[in-house]
Amino acid sequence: MSYAFTRTTYGRRMAALAVDWLACYAIVAAFSGGIGKMDPNHSLYVLALFFFEFWILIALQGATFGHRIFGMRVVRFEDGGAVTPRQGLIRTILLVLVVTAVTFDDDGRGIHERLSRTVLTRR
Repeated sequence: MSYAFTRTTYGRRMAALAVDWLACYAIVAAFSGGIGKMDPNHSLYVLALFFFEFWILIALQGATFGHRIFGMRVVRFEDGGAVTPRQGLIRTILLVLVVTAVTFDDDGRGIHERLSRTVLTRR
C-alpha cells in the first residue's frame, strides 16, 4: 500500500526547477564577476552547483529552494516519510539526466521518482 499524496502540477514542477536553476546560475555569475564575464565552462559549474544543491536540500530538508517557494516537498512514496540521502542521490542523478524527469506515469510520477521511490507532493 502506498501513501496517499496530493499531486503537484507539471507547471509547478517546472517553475520550481527554473527557480533552482536560476539561483545556481546567479551564484556562479556572482563568483565569476558577473554574467558578462562568464565563459562557456561556467555552465558546468552551474550544473554541478545545481546537482549538489538539489541533492543536499532534498536529503536534509525534503525540499529545494524552488520547492519551498511553490509549496511542494519530496517524500517517500511508500509512507510519506522523510527521504533518505540515498533516495535523494538517486532522484538527483536521474533528474539531471532530464529525460527521466519529463516522462510521467498514471500517478504523475517521473522515472526519477519511481526508481528513487519518492514523490513530489503539495504541502
